[in-house]
Amino acid sequence: MEGIFCQSCAMPMGKTDEMRGTNADGSKSEDYCIYCFENGAFLQDFTMDEMIEFCVPHMVSGNPGMSESEARKMMREYFPTLKRWKAAL
Repeated sequence: MEGIFCQSCAMPMGKTDEMRGTNADGSKSEDYCIYCFENGAFLQDFTMDEMIEFCVPHMVSGNPGMSESEARKMMREYFPTLKRWKAAL
């Protein structure tokens, strides 16, 4: 996957700061999106598997023709490489 992705939910964050979460000092996070990270803390107390299940419907709706099982399989392969989950493993 190319580009900048949230290191918690794998959402593409684009080239601007608009989708970036905030650190405790109010600066923009380099790693996490606005839906996962605010004021230096994660917004959801999820396990990796819970995050995957939360993201499945969003992945399917954003990718016409993709099934839930395909989305789940992709995320189960990719999420362990993300900073938040790599640290937890």
